[in-house]
Amino acid sequence: MIEFQNVSKTYPNGVEALKNISLKIEPGQFVAIIGLSGAGKSTLIKLVNKMIDVTEGNIIVNGLNIPDLKGKALRHYRRSVGMVFQSFNLINRTSVINNVLAARVPDMKPVFSLFGIFTKKDKMIALEALHKVGILEKAYIRADQLSGGQQQRVALARTLAQNPSIILADEPVASLDPITANQIMSDFERINKTEKITILVNMHHVDLALKYASRVIGINQGEIVYDGGTDNITEDILKTIYGRELTDEDIMFKDK
Repeated sequence: MIEFQNVSKTYPNGVEALKNISLKIEPGQFVAIIGLSGAGKSTLIKLVNKMIDVTEGNIIVNGLNIPDLKGKALRHYRRSVGMVFQSFNLINRTSVINNVLAARVPDMKPVFSLFGIFTKKDKMIALEALHKVGILEKAYIRADQLSGGQQQRVALARTLAQNPSIILADEPVASLDPITANQIMSDFERINKTEKITILVNMHHVDLALKYASRVIGINQGEIVYDGGTDNITEDILKTIYGRELTDEDIMFKDK
């Protein structure tokens, strides 16, 4: 489903974020991308839905060469790719269901979109998405009245409401406490298995990546230094990925 072909990304300031990356991600995989801050994790994620452009190489998703997409073709493609951020990106002063319904706006007729008129079908899709992440009872509560974990679940429900085939998550649990982070990662795991959605999540915490993902990609200074199953990762491999021994900051559940 997703293939990187000799992809490099150099930012205008000269930083080489990714160096000649080649990899394939099959449909339905749950992939965790791990490494230090600045290793290139977020860059890799953002290239998949063309939030940023490649410097060299191609990214093929379902037969489409993503660097070539623009205009209507790019907008149509992005409807199939959901994005979950660390900061939730909710409209705090409106209800939970209205936040989820925002995902339906691109599919609406312009006049309905202008006045925020949603069909019964759209509302049912939004409610079903909230049910899938376990917060249906919060549908008509203002978003700013929810906890951080609940707000991230709303963001995940909003993504589900656009019916994506791929979900990209950029440090989705970095701002959450350990227990809540564990719950959110459980949501991702369940959605991956039940909805058959391909999930790419970049994260810093090794223990959560190994617990929930079926595949781990380790990046160090813009290069892939490990790509394989979670069962095969050793302390030496983790040291190669992080360039040092792991510290408490790399592990969310310190007793594990």
